[in-house]
Amino acid sequence: MSNAIYLQPYASPCGPLVLGSYQDELCLCDWGESLPRPTVEKRIQRYLKATFFHEETDIISLAKTQLDEYFNHQRTVFTLPLLFVGTPMQQKIWEMLPTIAYGHTLSYAQLAQKAGQPQSVRAVANAIGANALSIIIPCHRILGSNHSLTGYAGGLAAKEFLLSLEQQP
Repeated sequence: MSNAIYLQPYASPCGPLVLGSYQDELCLCDWGESLPRPTVEKRIQRYLKATFFHEETDIISLAKTQLDEYFNHQRTVFTLPLLFVGTPMQQKIWEMLPTIAYGHTLSYAQLAQKAGQPQSVRAVANAIGANALSIIIPCHRILGSNHSLTGYAGGLAAKEFLLSLEQQP
């Protein structure tokens, strides 16, 4: 069904996630058990003019495998077909996040500078907050300017867990 977003839960070591695929691309890896956060849910449904259904797909199965590998220190880069659902500015920032190497971090200001928009730190932060592909698009690698942990959709404990995981051999 072309207007369907298929959802499945994924129990990560740092909290429950919901994975979603649209056609042959992963469009969702969000914090929650059965549905994504309401703002993400509404944006994805509106942009794709699609409805959620609970069903496993090949892309979701592949995402689960790659997430398992990531959590078991067997993967540092995800190789999934992804669908970014958002504004051009959001998509630009989301495309930049995987360029931050595994185990490394940047501040919001550094990312804004890297994006060629040093005066747009707030817009960069808003784009990061709207990321519907947590972990896979590693927004957890973005810190406050004083290297402090800042807001994260999965909670600061999950962010700290992910950053710590990436520091382990």
